Amino acid sequence: MPPTLTQILLALFFAAAAAAAAATSVEIPAFREAPAFRNGRECPRTTADIKQAHDPSLIHIAMTLDATYLRGSVAGVFSVLQHASCPENVVFHFVATSNRRHELRRVIASTFPYLNFRIYHFDSNLVRGKISFSIRRALDQPLNYARMYLADLVPATVRRIIYFDSDLIVVDDVAKLWSIDLGSRVLGAPEYCHANFTNYFTHRFWSNPSYSASFKDRGACYFNTGVMVIDLWKWREGRYTQKLENWMRIQKRSRIYELGSLPPFLLVFAGEVVSVEHRWNQHGLGGDNLEGLCRDLHPGPVSLLHWSGKGKPWLRIDSKKPCPLDSLWAPYDLFRHAPSLFSDT
Repeated sequence: MPPTLTQILLALFFAAAAAAAAATSVEIPAFREAPAFRNGRECPRTTADIKQAHDPSLIHIAMTLDATYLRGSVAGVFSVLQHASCPENVVFHFVATSNRRHELRRVIASTFPYLNFRIYHFDSNLVRGKISFSIRRALDQPLNYARMYLADLVPATVRRIIYFDSDLIVVDDVAKLWSIDLGSRVLGAPEYCHANFTNYFTHRFWSNPSYSASFKDRGACYFNTGVMVIDLWKWREGRYTQKLENWMRIQKRSRIYELGSLPPFLLVFAGEVVSVEHRWNQHGLGGDNLEGLCRDLHPGPVSLLHWSGKGKPWLRIDSKKPCPLDSLWAPYDLFRHAPSLFSDT
């Protein structure tokens, strides 16, 4: 006998309640206070005030915050400040869901007392009905889609923003990435044209001419959405959030890809991206999405290390099964209760 509508609604309610309970059950980590990073005399004067977001000497960085990835986010912020030529001119825009947002604010404020930041509420309902399951559960979390809504979340006076994932560290002056010329384009990111682009979409996508024609004459290349420089004014003008949402709705109907928020970005932007040096996203250090095995660095210089994939450095360090490159992440770990495997302290 098929379930009644009431039974279906009750099942959905209890599933949502269980998910919310699981989210709030994750313990918020405690962190050591970061040192104060100050501007040198050569830095342009600024009030570093969010309300003065149009100030050209400010650098705006967006990241998401949640209990599960907070340790990675804190390490990422620490790394940016430590290597910035003008750290007091860096403004962080954090995006979090409603539950535990105030706890997360307290953690950031106590860990970085001098940091100029704001936390924005991301309404999970914006995407909950548009998300289809992927090959890794972490990719299906609503907050993973928040990067699509930055233009709606941050003040309208913020013209440009850098988006960073929560599993990376910056080992160079972020001002170099900030200063890239986007020209008439909306988005800049390192591109990887040697990657097999067909792997990111299903046979159903490629066999449907109306879908596959999306890439015709575009010279589309893969890019990783964990590091992006975005012109928010052009984004709003071109209604790019709506374009991304449209592909998500098609995915719900037709199952045209297997990964979370990455394929919609490829569908909308691939071939229209300002190519940034590969040094700004040495990605894949977390291995693949299924096993998370250790990987080596790609050839060439490094300005940013990105543990995309299943394996996260803090989890491997805690389990005492770190990969060699996790030793590069460990010095930025401000986690209070567990000494680093790579440190004598």
